[in-house]
Amino acid sequence: MSKPARVWVSNEKPKAGDILRVRAQMEHVMETGLRTDPATGQIRPRHIVKHFEAKMAGKPIFVWDLGTSISPNPYIEFTFKARESGELELLWVDDHEQKLVAKKTITVS
Repeated sequence: MSKPARVWVSNEKPKAGDILRVRAQMEHVMETGLRTDPATGQIRPRHIVKHFEAKMAGKPIFVWDLGTSISPNPYIEFTFKARESGELELLWVDDHEQKLVAKKTITVS
C-alpha cells in the first residue's frame, strides 16, 4: 500500500445541500489465501484490505468492511450530502494492519 490512492470528487466547492460523488481506488493485491503458488505449490498467504472508511470534517460518512471476494485494486464509489467545509479523509486498512490515507479539502459555500 505504498502507492497513493486515486481519488476523484465531483465538486470540491459545492453549495450546501449538493450531493457529492466520490470515486476512489487504491492498489492492493487482495490475495484470498485460497490459491496456491504454481512455482512452489504452497498456499499464498491471505492479504486483503479488510476495512474502508470515509470521514468528512472528522465525522464518519461511510464505512465498509470488505470480504475476500473483492478483486485486486479495490474501487469504491459513494455519494454524500455537502453540509460543511472540511477535509474528506479516506482510510483503507488491510489484514496486516497497514494503512493508506487519502485526503481532499471540500469548501462548502
